[in-house]
Amino acid sequence: MSGVHKYPTISFRISPREREEIEAKILASGLSKKDYFVRSCIYNRVCVVGKKELVYQLVEELKIMQTNIREVTEQFEKTEVDLTPEGLEDMRNDCLDMLKAILWVLDGAKYLWQGNTNGEEKSPDSSNC
Repeated sequence: MSGVHKYPTISFRISPREREEIEAKILASGLSKKDYFVRSCIYNRVCVVGKKELVYQLVEELKIMQTNIREVTEQFEKTEVDLTPEGLEDMRNDCLDMLKAILWVLDGAKYLWQGNTNGEEKSPDSSNC
């Protein structure tokens, strides 16, 4: 059936200059646009400057994960698991994805707590991002 896609679309607006830069990188990579964007989003480092609001969001996500894992653990202990194998796999994937994202963000922000040997703090502009 035409016009029906199996997976959702991700879109965003960029400036003409940003588009030129992206197109040049795609051309230089030899990848298709789709492959370039997917690899770029998944594997590139992102430098994060810590904000209190972001930390609170991450803590809330971890609390939700903790509650869900605790509930499933209790179900396993009682051998009364309400989740289907597919539901359990979805929960596992959701938890893994969120944990990977949190570690990714923390890795980008590690300059905030890892000073260099001189005792000076590195900024995100000093090529550690």
